[in-house]
Amino acid sequence: MVHDPLRTPDAPSGQSPEAGGERIAKSLARAGVASRREVERLIEAGRVALNGRVLTSPAVKVGPNDIVTLDGEVVADAEPTRLFRYHKPVGLVTSHSDPQGRPTVFDALPPGLPRLISIGRLDLNTEGLLLLTNDGGLARALELPSTALIRRYRARAHGRVTQERLDKLKDGVTVEGVRYGAIEAILDKAKDGPSGSNLWITLTLAEGKNREVRRVLESLGLKVNRLIRLSYGPYALATLPVGAVEEVGPRVIREQLAAYIDPENLPTGDKTQWRSAPLPSGSQRRVGPGAKTVSLRDPSLPVVPVKKEYKAGWAKAKPKTGHPTKSRPSKPGPAVIGRNRTGEGPKSPGSARPSTSKPGDRPASAAPTKGAPARRPGPPPKGGPKRR
Repeated sequence: MVHDPLRTPDAPSGQSPEAGGERIAKSLARAGVASRREVERLIEAGRVALNGRVLTSPAVKVGPNDIVTLDGEVVADAEPTRLFRYHKPVGLVTSHSDPQGRPTVFDALPPGLPRLISIGRLDLNTEGLLLLTNDGGLARALELPSTALIRRYRARAHGRVTQERLDKLKDGVTVEGVRYGAIEAILDKAKDGPSGSNLWITLTLAEGKNREVRRVLESLGLKVNRLIRLSYGPYALATLPVGAVEEVGPRVIREQLAAYIDPENLPTGDKTQWRSAPLPSGSQRRVGPGAKTVSLRDPSLPVVPVKKEYKAGWAKAKPKTGHPTKSRPSKPGPAVIGRNRTGEGPKSPGSARPSTSKPGDRPASAAPTKGAPARRPGPPPKGGPKRR
């Protein structure tokens, strides 16, 4: 018989409908449906049913034979925990759906991934590292302030501030009635301008309250115009391109997160199940319908100008100062047929060339005029050579 936790008449005296099994919010979170808090909202909205009966309260436990549905679809059993690093671009909402119709993180994910939930959130205008998992229990554990995982951000802000004022954030600060814990802030560089300056500040904190970094910096008179999350716990953004997804290996999960995962959900093996798909060619990618394009360059890295490439042999050598330039050699004339090693021999008409005689030789006769035939060698004329 199918176990129904809502059946109270047969329950032993003193037991509530929760007796036995696992709380439904935890069960659905482990199955990767949503976080526990989100599951409770789904139940309040009447979207969750247990064995065909719509639930109105999360104070229910389920057993191994129960059938749970979400929006009429059966929820599968929990799978081994998986974890992904995602470089979230600006312009995406960290939610499965948005009442205003804005593009979401999960709409922009590549195909082939399991149903995932985010560990923490990044607001619409914040970019950088976002961890995704199919284990809601893990997501909740890593979000809790008691876990105290370190988050590191890099913020660009407009205004003026000193390192002394930033150092006071180590004692915590209260903004509009909300108390924020210790924050380590380091002023990296400032660029002066006519109406203020652009600052780059690196912030390290151990909690993830809503818009915490922006509100704390605004309390110092700074206006944040860019915010990048660089790391979350032991996982860093590094050189992951904008919009790219990378799965964390099972061995790394076991070594770093075993304390936050149910033993039955621990992954086995060493290889990841999902291979990242190549991003669109070019330097930009659209992040959603109607969304602007974003650069695929790692925003945490400085822009380095690319030097123009020159091919060998194209550049002309410049003459050295103080030395006369060499005269350009004359163009070679027509080839001489029958020339021997000493340069002597018949010459073609019109091919007058300088004498190649050595010192001490008899001077050569004048070169024939243009158009006159060259003298051919032969016997001397009769009567012998003329005397002068």
